[in-house]
Amino acid sequence: MCGICGILSNPENLGERERDVVEEMKARILHRGPDGEGLHVNDFAVLGHRRLAIIDLEHGQQPMATSDGRFVLVFNGEIYNYLELRRELIAEGVQFRTESDTEVLLQLLVRKREKALAKLNGMFAFVFLEVSTGEWLMARDQFGIKPFYYANAPSGHLLFASEIKALLAHPEMQAEVNPVGLNHYMTFQFCLNGETLFRNIHALEPGHYLLGRRGSITSKTRYWDADFTIDEDSNERTFVERLNHLLEDSVRLQLRSDVPLGCHLSGGLDSSTVTCLVSQYIEEPVQTFTGKFGEGARYDESNYARMVANHVGAVMNEVMPTARDFVEYLPRIIRSLDEPVAGPGVFPQFMVSKLAAERVKVVLGGQGGDEIFGGYARYLLGYLEQALKGAIYETQEEGKHLVGLDSIIPNLPLLKDYSPLMKSFWREGLFDEMDARYFRLIDRSPNLEGMLTPDALAGLNRQRTFEEFRDLFNHPETKSYINKMTHFDFKTLLPALLQVEDRVSMAVSLESRVPLLDTRIMELVASAPPAIKFAGGETKALLKKAVMGSVPDTILQRKDKMGFPVPLGEWMEGGVVRDFVNDVLLSQASLERGLYKREALEKITSRQGLGGRSFWGALCLELWHQAYVDKSA
Repeated sequence: MCGICGILSNPENLGERERDVVEEMKARILHRGPDGEGLHVNDFAVLGHRRLAIIDLEHGQQPMATSDGRFVLVFNGEIYNYLELRRELIAEGVQFRTESDTEVLLQLLVRKREKALAKLNGMFAFVFLEVSTGEWLMARDQFGIKPFYYANAPSGHLLFASEIKALLAHPEMQAEVNPVGLNHYMTFQFCLNGETLFRNIHALEPGHYLLGRRGSITSKTRYWDADFTIDEDSNERTFVERLNHLLEDSVRLQLRSDVPLGCHLSGGLDSSTVTCLVSQYIEEPVQTFTGKFGEGARYDESNYARMVANHVGAVMNEVMPTARDFVEYLPRIIRSLDEPVAGPGVFPQFMVSKLAAERVKVVLGGQGGDEIFGGYARYLLGYLEQALKGAIYETQEEGKHLVGLDSIIPNLPLLKDYSPLMKSFWREGLFDEMDARYFRLIDRSPNLEGMLTPDALAGLNRQRTFEEFRDLFNHPETKSYINKMTHFDFKTLLPALLQVEDRVSMAVSLESRVPLLDTRIMELVASAPPAIKFAGGETKALLKKAVMGSVPDTILQRKDKMGFPVPLGEWMEGGVVRDFVNDVLLSQASLERGLYKREALEKITSRQGLGGRSFWGALCLELWHQAYVDKSA
């Protein structure tokens, strides 16, 4: 786990200045790798690296070159199956100088170039150079667990880095707002299709690679995607057995480490599954890390986490963030994120990572379970409307894949805390097309007309954003509604959540691993018939059956999973959080921004707007402007 950065260009464009720029880029991502640093310079490239040593602590320094200096690799991440790949390469005659996964990846790329990507089980972002020809390969892992950003500077430099803040170290790069990215953020609170909130800065999409020569990109290719073609030949028992095996094998591979490791444990199904499986492979008690708030039972599910910890004999470490912590750390968190995404849960997520970093260097968590296994309550809400439509009009929009009204009733208690969402959802467009219905479920912008200034509203192209959404949602292989919903979230929401996971962990120099995100698991679940993985609208139905016997029954039967809510409502009653929010949103800089109407900001900082999506979106967007746009100006 590391941070990478660099400049690629024509020889006449590189000199001492570029070397100094890359040194500054490295300094801006020091938190990603406090254990070491490296620099490689040739006539068309300056590559920088910061190392967080996890495997082969004494060796594995980067950038790493072959013994003849012909090929060079700078790499961020972990290749979990590196031992198996190493044995294959040794059988082919390769001699290794280190025990690191970096050298395995380097030698594999030397022999297979982009075809090596199909053999990798891991999380990664890397740049691989052939020095003699000036040709290179840049790639990002299949899920987007590890970040990779790139930009073209006016001078002809191609810049890349693990974090956007490093790209902004280049003197020609300015932090300017990208109107397309802002449209996406206002609608979803994340960006689509490789866009970012920064003009001229792009994210390499998950499962893609770039090819180029010197400072030019010649092609971009998607090398992996989940196949949602339904396997009609396998029965439920086969899927359950395969999933159980793959879960165990993924955890086994991801426990490879030369430093201490532990587990995030919220008490939900995903983190509980990972913790219980980890405990089967290690002899000593697992170190687990849990967060809670002291504002009441609504904000504390640590009793479930403790139940799991006791079940496997784990050590439970807890943190209870306060209102003062929120005020102290939120600006730092927004700077760490590079872009404001997700919801208030990013704050306790950071605090738990901070706690974990005091005890271990690697932590395994349950990120990705909701997107892969169908864990969001909105999926059930979408199918409730689907079932009502089928019952009323006597239609079966999905044929045999339809969740019937009678089968969905036992799972409806999951929606008891979603009354406001249901009221909004059914206010208009009832029984509309699938894409329009799901767009309403995830749209964060229905109230923006009353909040934005006329100029800002004029720049909000909701129709274009909906068309971009629709292109992703209506994937030709996703015949079923549940597959369309999970596919969209897998392609968009999941990378946004993984950005948060990466930044809050790396901000405190902690490596975060996510064993539920294994391509073999994703491919299996994507192919499962909807009636197996979302039977009767039961969230994570397939996962629950696969881990039955390993995870306590109480966790499997939970219908009250919280999702790490933050007591913003209570904190906004008065005190340091209320003062902080007012200082940020009603500051002169915020009011002159030209985005939100003053009366709208005053409303959402009052008790009328406590804790809403608009409140959080406006707060994070303003903190982002202050941290990046204003500072750059």
